[in-house]
Amino acid sequence: MNALLLSAWFGHLRILQILVHSGAKVHCENKDGLTLLHCAAQKGHVPVLAFMMEDLEDVALDQADKLGRTAFHRAAEHGQLEALDFLVGSGCDHSVKDKEGNTALHLAAGRGHVAVLQRLVELGLHLEARTTEGLTALHAAAEGAHPDCVQLLLRAGSDPNALTQKKRSCLHYAALTGSEDVSRALIHTGGCTNVADHQGASPMHLAVRHNFPALVQLLINAHADLDATDNRQQTPLHLAAELACQEVAELLLVAGVDLSLRDKERLPGRDPREPPRKSLTFRQDHRQETQQLRSELWRLASRRLRPHEWKRLARAWEFTEAQLDAIEQQWTGTKSYQEHGHRMLLIWLHGVAIAGENPGRELFQGLVAIGRRDLAESMRKKANAEPSGPRMCAAM
Repeated sequence: MNALLLSAWFGHLRILQILVHSGAKVHCENKDGLTLLHCAAQKGHVPVLAFMMEDLEDVALDQADKLGRTAFHRAAEHGQLEALDFLVGSGCDHSVKDKEGNTALHLAAGRGHVAVLQRLVELGLHLEARTTEGLTALHAAAEGAHPDCVQLLLRAGSDPNALTQKKRSCLHYAALTGSEDVSRALIHTGGCTNVADHQGASPMHLAVRHNFPALVQLLINAHADLDATDNRQQTPLHLAAELACQEVAELLLVAGVDLSLRDKERLPGRDPREPPRKSLTFRQDHRQETQQLRSELWRLASRRLRPHEWKRLARAWEFTEAQLDAIEQQWTGTKSYQEHGHRMLLIWLHGVAIAGENPGRELFQGLVAIGRRDLAESMRKKANAEPSGPRMCAAM
C-alpha cells in the first residue's frame, strides 16, 4: 500500500489530490491487485470515487484484483450501498463474476448486507447464477446464517431447492450452521427436508452430526424422514449414538424412529440373522424394579471396577471403539474412569432392556469374560441376599 492507495483507503481526498497533482502514478495497485478504485469502493468513500471518475484519465471501472473482483464486487461484499450506487451510475458491469464464480449478489448475501442485496435484486442480477461449486446467492445466505437475506431472496423468487455440485440444498447449509430461522424460512417456502447430498446425508443427518437439538426438533416437526440412511447406511439415530449426542437421540426416539433393524438399517455389531427388535418410545428409566440395579451399577463403576476394566467390559459387550471414544470425551481427570464406566453401564442397561434380556445374567457373564469371576460371584451373592435380589438376579 503506497501513499496514494492509503489516501484512497482512508478517504483523505485532499491528500490524494495533492499526490496526484504532484505526479504520483494513479494506475498503481498493491500485492493483492487492489487499485485506487477498489480501495475507495471497499471503504465507501464516494467523494474519492467521484474525483477519480471525473478528474483522472483512463480509470478502468471494471478492473479485477487478484481474486477477480472489481470495485463493484468490493462495494457489495462490504455493504457500501452509496459506493455501489455510484459505480452503477458510472456504468460498471453488474453481472461480472470473480475467479470463484461469485457475483456481487453472492458476496452481499454471504456477508448479510440486506440493503445492498435489495438494491442488487432491484438491478435485476440473476438470482440463480452459480459459483464454480454450484452455489446460488441463496446458498451463500444460508451458509452465512443470514435469515433476513434468505427471506429477501425467497420473496424475490430464489429456488429453495437448488442443488450445488455436491447435491447440497440450501437447507443443508442451514443445518451446517444450526440456524433455525434460516431453516424455518426455507421450509415455509417449500424447501425439501429429505434431499440427500453426495454423501447421502440429509439436512437431518447434518443437524445431528453437529449436535443442534433445536434444529433437529424443527426438522422433526417438518416431517423429515427420521429413518433415511446415508452412504454409510447410518440413520440419524446411528449418528447420535456414535457421537454421544444424548439430547438429540432422545428427540429422535420420542419422535418414533424405526428401531426394527432391517438389513440396510441395522445398528453396528448387530447380527442380521437375529429377529428384529421391537420398536420403542424413549423414556427415562425411573422404574422401581431397576432402582436397585442402577444403584449397584454406580457402585460397580465407582468402587469395584479397576480404571481400565470398564473398557474391557464394554468390548466384551461389543461396544465399538468410536462409542468408547465418545464416552471418554464426556469427562476428564484422574477419577474420570468412574464416570466413563457408569455412563457405559447405563447405555448397556438401556440396550439390554430393549433386547428383553436378563440384566443380571448379562452382567455376570460380562464380568466373567474379563476375568472378574470373583466380582461376579460377590455381586450375585449380595443380590440374592437382598429382598429384591431374586427378582432381579435370579439368573445370575
